[in-house]
Amino acid sequence: MYYQGVKKPIVPRPINKNINKFKELHPLLARVFAARGVASIHELDRSLGVLPSPWLLSGMEAMVDELVAVIKSGQKITVVADFDADGATSCALAIKGLQLMGGRFVDFVVPNRFEYGYGLTPEIVELVKRQQPDVIITVDNGISSIDGVEAANQAGIKVLVTDHHLPGKTLPDAAAIVNPNLPGDRFPSKSLAGVGVMFYVLMALRTRLREKNWFKQTHLPEPNLGQLLDYVALGTVADVVALDQVNRILVYQGLLRIRTGRGAVGIRALIEVAGKNAENLSAADLGFAVGPRLNAAGRMDDMTLGIQCLLVDDLALAKSMAGQLDDLNNDRREIEGQMKQEAMALLSEMKALDTRHLPAGVCLYDKEWHQGVIGILAARIKDQLHRPVIAFAPAGAGVIKGSARSIPGVHIRDVLSEIAATHPKLLSKFGGHAMAAGLSLALRDYPAFALEFDDRVGKHLAGVDLEQKIWSDGELAEPELSLSVAELLQQVAVWGQGFPEPVFHGQFEVIQSRIVGQHHLKLVLRQSGDQQLLDAIVFFIDQPERWLGIREIIAAYKLDINEYRGNRTVQLIVHYLEKLA
Repeated sequence: MYYQGVKKPIVPRPINKNINKFKELHPLLARVFAARGVASIHELDRSLGVLPSPWLLSGMEAMVDELVAVIKSGQKITVVADFDADGATSCALAIKGLQLMGGRFVDFVVPNRFEYGYGLTPEIVELVKRQQPDVIITVDNGISSIDGVEAANQAGIKVLVTDHHLPGKTLPDAAAIVNPNLPGDRFPSKSLAGVGVMFYVLMALRTRLREKNWFKQTHLPEPNLGQLLDYVALGTVADVVALDQVNRILVYQGLLRIRTGRGAVGIRALIEVAGKNAENLSAADLGFAVGPRLNAAGRMDDMTLGIQCLLVDDLALAKSMAGQLDDLNNDRREIEGQMKQEAMALLSEMKALDTRHLPAGVCLYDKEWHQGVIGILAARIKDQLHRPVIAFAPAGAGVIKGSARSIPGVHIRDVLSEIAATHPKLLSKFGGHAMAAGLSLALRDYPAFALEFDDRVGKHLAGVDLEQKIWSDGELAEPELSLSVAELLQQVAVWGQGFPEPVFHGQFEVIQSRIVGQHHLKLVLRQSGDQQLLDAIVFFIDQPERWLGIREIIAAYKLDINEYRGNRTVQLIVHYLEKLA
């Protein structure tokens, strides 16, 4: 992300004492890992063998007992998914995994966000009943589906919940629940995405079926669940959960499958339509290129298309579906751009860009906004204002839906819980994480909610440093500005949310500058005191012509590799620049 040319301090990341534990690593890596709080070299192990046991998850015994009975008796299963990338990959993973275990009748239902909203609601149960299943398995949802689970129970359909969202005070009356965020759960990672939770359920299920000699009795080959890790990698990165060690392992192993051509046909098609090379695909590519195209189905239309793309085995059909998803993503981009302009106009009217008048918590609403894009809009505005933001869109019948995005230090779901506790009739529903949440309320209550949200967030912001900083891993000497170091940084870790890719900074002489693709700035730089010329690029810079002719800059950048016609060269991806001369 380019920081709009607004001057911000570049601050070195604090390096803890653990740096002395990485003496066998390249000094630059030792510095980077110590700054991310890595306590020992063992935390960098990316092998599947160091994953914690699935039996540490509370509810796993009950979940596996239920699934063993379901598979052995040949009962019908309907997977109810969420309509985002995590939900889609969780659904595909559940279907493929259960079929590999011997599940014969496995289908899915995914709510259309514009008709039904999120989760296992009584209305979705009515849809599910058409498939006449014996069992519902929720993926990436269900922990707040009190009424939906009750409706299923009344219909004689057993419900098994797999989810990672934070639970409320009351849990649904499901036959089994697996969620690492349940009170008292002993699983060491609370950051599993929904797809990660389902993968752990499959691991435990395979173990139990092996113990019962199921595979020998049925002559089924015991499945290698590693073949499904590309789903886990995509869903985990796309859901922007923290990449703790467990998630880094899952994502790394999934990327290995993709890079070696063993990934799902649908994911390969999405990678191709995104213009990426599967052989050197990164976690960032999953997050910024592949994930948005999959998400576009749920945002703009119906996630059924996205799930079908993930499940299909025919490459030509997968490419056709990926092309449709790419078209939807282009539509999403166009709508998002228009909505962002309208949001900035609203903020200007509120004098929100003047920090003296900036609300602690910002609410934005427009009657023309698109429900499927408000989450992205909230994230974009949050990045600019460095404040929690909720963007709202109409949902019909006098109801508006909001998508919230927060900043470190403000647990957005806790804020909504407090509002719901003190004003029980204000919110009709809400749920989410520390950094993202969704909610619904009556349009007539929007002004009162906006004031209450601002007040509550203000209390949470007490003591939180709101100055936007550029966190840097320091300056690089000329020998470190090399292809070999860039390759090392790409290979040594999975970077992402909670484990950020290294950012460096330096003072540079601008040798050459030109505009490419209308919105990007291409530079040739020389770091002060060095002789080496370096290619650099700033993506999506506002008014790039303003930077032409600049002679000297301070830049914060990521060390990247540019591939062109088989040639690999080091390139700086500039995330912040400041004019000196």
